[in-house]
Amino acid sequence: MKFILSSFALLSTVAFANQPTLTVYTYSSFASEYGPAAKLEQNFEKVCGCDLKFMPFDDSVTMFNRLRLEGKKTKADVVVGIDNFLQPEAEKSGLFSEFEAKTKLEIKDKIFFPYDMGSYAFIYDKEKLANPPKSLKELVERQDLKVIYQDPRTSSVGRGFLLWVNQVYGNEAENAWKTLAKHTVTVGKGWSETYGAFLKGESDVVLSYTTSPLYHQWYDKTDKYVAAAFEEGHLTQVENAAILKTSKQKVLANQFLAFLHEPESQHIISYHNVMNPVLLEGTDPAFSQMPTYKILSFDPPSSDTIQKWLATWANSW
Repeated sequence: MKFILSSFALLSTVAFANQPTLTVYTYSSFASEYGPAAKLEQNFEKVCGCDLKFMPFDDSVTMFNRLRLEGKKTKADVVVGIDNFLQPEAEKSGLFSEFEAKTKLEIKDKIFFPYDMGSYAFIYDKEKLANPPKSLKELVERQDLKVIYQDPRTSSVGRGFLLWVNQVYGNEAENAWKTLAKHTVTVGKGWSETYGAFLKGESDVVLSYTTSPLYHQWYDKTDKYVAAAFEEGHLTQVENAAILKTSKQKVLANQFLAFLHEPESQHIISYHNVMNPVLLEGTDPAFSQMPTYKILSFDPPSSDTIQKWLATWANSW
């Protein structure tokens, strides 16, 4: 009997060892205790006959910089977290291949596969801040407001804010950064760090998403956190997955991308990432019942322009 059990255990170990591994690079909040990665991993491994491994980095920009550094030697098969504002640099890198995954969603781009989306906004506690800013310019100019946002060099959310400010201010962006710096509490490395500081009471407002209040409604059972509506409009971030050219698991990688659009996957991603789904089927009705925010139309600039804007931002401190 012991021999039979030992043989069975050995066979199971060998079978598991022979399973292909799909390695997915992503950002820390996606793979955190409360993020969607664990549930996605569990569900995908039931159907793929593989070992799905998420490797988290502080933020999407940090993750992408790591990919560029690794180049052809990267262990990643798939990356989750390249947004539409990072796309020009990601495409220019030449690291990614076209996907073949099938989906109900019409996708014009053949490299970047969207899985969720959200509009940037500053979040405040309505029980503490009675007069929230009504525009981006008011946020920048009001010295009584303590502000926290993310570093555009390391954070995709911070990068989005960089583009937002430049879209609204144009040639006056440098002066706007200098004005904002006077009442900025901190510029954090990533979203988790900065949002945590806000919840500890270190600022009046924090850069996040219009969907962030849903998190507090679902998990904290409170509606005191609100996304300030800005009269200039809000930039929308679309988050994408993409397959590395160097991946030796292209079939599994495409299977994983298609899996991200299944109704249960969209529910898991949108609920645990607290972002709008790209496909509403199977997702929480709260997303379709959210307040509407004016959307600011914007075409992502070239990587050279972004580098200039980053330099201007860095010199404003």
